[in-house]
Parts: sequence; C-alpha cells; structure tokens
Amino acid sequence: MGAAGPLCTLLLLLGTGTGTGPAPPRLVLALLARNAQHSLPHCLGALERLDYPAGSIALWCATDHNLDNTTAMLQEWLGAVGKDYHSVAWKVQEEPSSYPDELGPKHWSDKRYENLMKLKQEALTYAREQQADYILFVDTDSILTNNQTLKFLMAQNKSVVAPMLDSQTFYSNFWCGITPQGYYRRTADYFPTKNRQRVGCFRVPMVYATFLIDLRKEETSQLAFYPPHPNYTWAFDDIIVFAYSCQEAGAEVHVCNQHHFGYINVPVKAHQTLEDDRANFVHLTLEAMVDGPPMQRSRYISLLPRPLTKMGFDEIFLINLVRRPDRRQRMLASLQELEIVPRVVDAVDGSALNSSDIKVLGVDLLPGYYDPFSGRTLTKGEVGCFLSHYNIWKEIVSRGLEQSVVFEDDVRFEAAFPARLQRLMKELEQAQQDWDLIYLGRKQVNDEDEAPVKGVRNLVVAGYSYWTLAYAISYHGAQKLLATKPLSKMLPVDEYLPIMYDKHPNEDYKRHFTPRNLLVFSAHPLLVYPTHYAGDSNWLSDTETSTIWDDDTKTTDWVGSQKTQRDSRGSAGHLRSTARDEL
Repeated sequence: MGAAGPLCTLLLLLGTGTGTGPAPPRLVLALLARNAQHSLPHCLGALERLDYPAGSIALWCATDHNLDNTTAMLQEWLGAVGKDYHSVAWKVQEEPSSYPDELGPKHWSDKRYENLMKLKQEALTYAREQQADYILFVDTDSILTNNQTLKFLMAQNKSVVAPMLDSQTFYSNFWCGITPQGYYRRTADYFPTKNRQRVGCFRVPMVYATFLIDLRKEETSQLAFYPPHPNYTWAFDDIIVFAYSCQEAGAEVHVCNQHHFGYINVPVKAHQTLEDDRANFVHLTLEAMVDGPPMQRSRYISLLPRPLTKMGFDEIFLINLVRRPDRRQRMLASLQELEIVPRVVDAVDGSALNSSDIKVLGVDLLPGYYDPFSGRTLTKGEVGCFLSHYNIWKEIVSRGLEQSVVFEDDVRFEAAFPARLQRLMKELEQAQQDWDLIYLGRKQVNDEDEAPVKGVRNLVVAGYSYWTLAYAISYHGAQKLLATKPLSKMLPVDEYLPIMYDKHPNEDYKRHFTPRNLLVFSAHPLLVYPTHYAGDSNWLSDTETSTIWDDDTKTTDWVGSQKTQRDSRGSAGHLRSTARDEL
C-alpha cells in the first residue's frame, strides 16, 4: 500500500459521500458507564433512535468498576448494533469493582475522578485522531428522548453546547454561575432558564452529563480533561476541570432549551446505594410518563422480568373508566415500574347512567347538598365516582380483605413510593395503632397543623380533606363506610369521607350519618399527587366536567370549583421535599 493508502482507508471508513450529496459530519459518540444497569437500557434506546446516520458515528464506550450487570448489557447491545456504526472502540475493566479510596459505589473519590478524567481525555484524543468533526459525550443517566437533538445541536454552530435536560426537581445539566474559586454560584438566570421562562441558547460557564464539542473550531483544539490546566487550582472534579479548560481556551459554552430534549436523573448522595439510585431513576421514568415524552428501552437488551408484589397488602385496586385507555395504560406501566401488581376495576361511568339507572341503584341526593364553591348539585360524574369506590368497599368486605390500597387513574407517584409506604405500614403495626383509612394523596382544605401520630413517622391525623386519588383502607374501614347506607343520601365521595371521620364543617350533612367514627390518617408528606390540576393543558375530569345527576340538559365544568386546583397554600406539588434545589 502506497503513502496514500492509510488516508484513503480512513476516509472510506469515515464516509466521504456517495455522490448524492455531502456526507454528514463525522461524529464520535462517547459513552461512559458504571453501575448503570437501571438506566442503561433507556439511555441506549434513546441513542438508537437519534435521527442521524449510524454510519457516520463512531462509538467509543468504556465501563469499569461495576457491581451490577452494566458490562454484559453493553456487550449485548454492541453485539447487536455495532455493525451499523462506522466503528466501535470498546474499553472494559471488570476488576476491581471499587476504588481503594471510595466509601461506596456512589461516592466520588479523587481516584474515581482521576480515572473518569483520563477516560474522557482518551475519548477526546480518539475523536481527534479519527478526524471527527464532533464528539458527543453522553452520561448513562441522560436520556435523549428527542431524536432530533444531535442535528439541533450541530445546527447551533457552537464550540461546546448542551441540550437542557429535565429532571424530577430543579436539577439540570448546566450552571449559570461559578465563583472565582470554581464553586457553584446561584444566579437570577437559572430558574427562568430551567423553567423555560426564557428560551434560547445561552452562554453559561459549565455544562455536563451530555454535551457536544465542535472539533473543527480552533478554540476547541486546546480543550482537555486530563491533565488539568497547569494553572488549575479548583476542585478535582471532571466537570469543573473541563469548565476551566473552556475558560482558558476561550471556547464559549452554551445550553439550549428551545425544545424538550430529554431527561437527567437526580444523583443520590455519596452515602446512598445503587438501589437508591435505581429508585430515583424509576421515579424519573414515571415523571416522563406523565409529562411526556416517555422513555423507551432498547429493544436489543434482554431484561429479566422483576417480580411484582402487592407491597404486603391483600389487594391493590386500580379504578379506571373503560373509555380512558390512555390512563389505564400509563397507570399499568407506572405500577409495573414500581413492581406493583394491581387488580383493575372498571369504573362506573356516570355519563352513561340515565335517571332510571340511578333510581334502580337506589341513589338519591343528600338533602340540601350543593357544591361549596360552584353552588351546583351533584354531577353524574360524581355519582359514578362514588359508586366505583363503593363497589370496591363491598368487594373488600365480601372477600374479607384486611388491608387494601385504592388508586384512581390520575396519580403521580413520589420517589421511592413502595419503600416509603411499606415503611409507614410497618411502623403503624409496630406502634399497634388502629386505623380505618390512610390518605396517600389528598388536598388538605384547612391551614391548621395536623397532629402527628405517635411512634409513626410521616403520619398525621387527617383534617378536612378533598380527593380520593389514593388511599389505604382496612376491612373495618370498608365496613363502616358501607354501614351508613350512603347511596340513599349521596354526596361526592371526597365529601363523604370527612363526614365519616367527623371533620366535615357542615353540621347539616353530618347529622344524616352515624356513627362517624372512621379512624383516618394521612401520609405526611404525601406519597402521591394528581397528574394534573384544573387549568393545566392536559387536565381532564370526568367528575367536574359532566351533567347534573338528574338532568342531562345541565352541563358543568371546573370553573368556580377549587377542588381540582393546586393547593392555594403554596405546596411544592410533586417536587420531592428533599431535592427542590438546582443542586
């Protein structure tokens, strides 16, 4: 082979076009993975779906120090898709499974930082040697659900640019400010950027997790991860080292938020476990199912099904209208991610009931009932909702179920939902505390503090509350709710429950129901929230938006009702109380 041989071979490998047009820019995609089996299938699935010719992408993958199945997953995926890409560089180190100076698998020690910086530098050097036009660094906790992300970033013509990634909290993959010592600095720009109150591509001092470097630009030729710049005195951390390198080289760094590009998992603390990390990621997948677009796993990775449980309860009920299959599908997918097996109960469709049906069922309106906000009477949707819960209470009694959970189909789960609920129930049993019903999600109506339950963390005595989106209920609780024969004096089910534990403010309503001795508590903080609230773009209510229970000519909507609106007391909603900051 002559002198031109190796160069010719390289150009052929990297793609020189076929005469039908210019070849796409040449890209190295650098993927570094450690203990990532919980997120890796979703990360790889997203990379598969990127709208970019695989033949113009060289994969550079590295994994090391794993305690889980990350290596086998990567090998399986590369074996299936590697032939579609321009080339594959693969680096694996299985032993040892930990660093000598780390306290656990989520602890970032100096040796771990150093190894990561060396690996990123190796990937960057590889891309330069391959004469690639770009290198895209992707962390395995970043899921690029927007398949146009890569093309969009290239079109921005920036030296270093990142897609802004969404998370379960205010955490993301960029900083808006950095101190002269290299520490995080909060600025007035972060939240407007993160919340997309200002939209565009913005210059920032730092991006991380997933970002694109344009290797064709002169200023990027000096960028490096390792060794740190000779003048570097900041923290020994790969993302800060790279930020300093960009600063010294005069390479501007940008983050773009014009679109929803994907998600990033909130990292756990150094003392936490791989299971904590997995629970965080499961929560992220559930949030993506609600807010969209959902994540999709790679079809090339074999996953063993995880066993589903009832979390120690006798039954898990899921109420769903047959004409709402989208809600059923999302809830079933969510519960499967949480490893919970439900019994789906077809809800009573109030809109399908006519006056004769209602009469046959023995339903009659509670004398004097009117909605406290709109002044309207009961709707057919509220009749159907009450009957759906009533039928479950009857089933609980007929089957002798000691403890059950009831979900409606518009539930947004908090992080680590199963573990938190199981811990609460265990402490309740250890405290020998009797109970009939426990709100897992609700709207607290009044402002006053509620008494904590002695010996049980995160449980309070429930005050006047709205919503029945999720609750635990005992056999005796179901018996008490049936004993007052509520169908003949019906009002909305979330008004009936506070009457039965004697916290409803309307004395006229309460006198129709005795005894009012239901033992009701509430998780605090709550374990679930509604997926949407009144006024949200995707909000839909089959109870509020309905017709009057005995008159199909009178329609209703949510206007004037406060039941389905956000908590006016400024609740943080579904953001986790332990992680509401951008860090």
